[in-house]
Amino acid sequence: MRRVVVVGSSGSGKSTLAGELATRLAVPHVDLDALHWGPNWTPTPTEVLRPRVEAAIAGDGWTVSGNYSALRDSIWPRADTLVWLDYPMPTVMWRVLQRTVRRCITKELLWSDNLETWRKSFFDRDSIIVWAWTSWRKPRRDYPKLFRSPAYRGIRKYRFSSPQQTQDWLNRVEFASANAFHH
Repeated sequence: MRRVVVVGSSGSGKSTLAGELATRLAVPHVDLDALHWGPNWTPTPTEVLRPRVEAAIAGDGWTVSGNYSALRDSIWPRADTLVWLDYPMPTVMWRVLQRTVRRCITKELLWSDNLETWRKSFFDRDSIIVWAWTSWRKPRRDYPKLFRSPAYRGIRKYRFSSPQQTQDWLNRVEFASANAFHH
């Protein structure tokens, strides 16, 4: 396992898991949101984003977090492992709410020095909370078909339905990596 893509709904923990895997595998973590969002929450056009992503995954090892379907054809064929965090809506919404409140309180700087604000997060039609709620079903519709697609037949696939399942798997990844250094 050297090239891992982590997908799932907003708030499922994609970036956190991909970052942890990158540390354990000693490979770079490519956060698609970080490449996508410019200053003032300006999205990067796909024709600019695609070469950035392709350069970031040109090496022999990496983890990628994100669901950018317009970039799937550049990323998934290079992956050896796909991880889908398919958590229940209450779990995802609780995580999004906690993360958003924390970011609003701490004024945590995100990609390109963007901030989640109370107004944008809770009272704007582009709210991350509204996005998480309205987009939660899409991966459940799309990923089962994609995981069965002949185009991705040679890629290991994992679908986790709870944070505990994910943690149990991650613990095994750590164990396997630790054993690899002893042989």
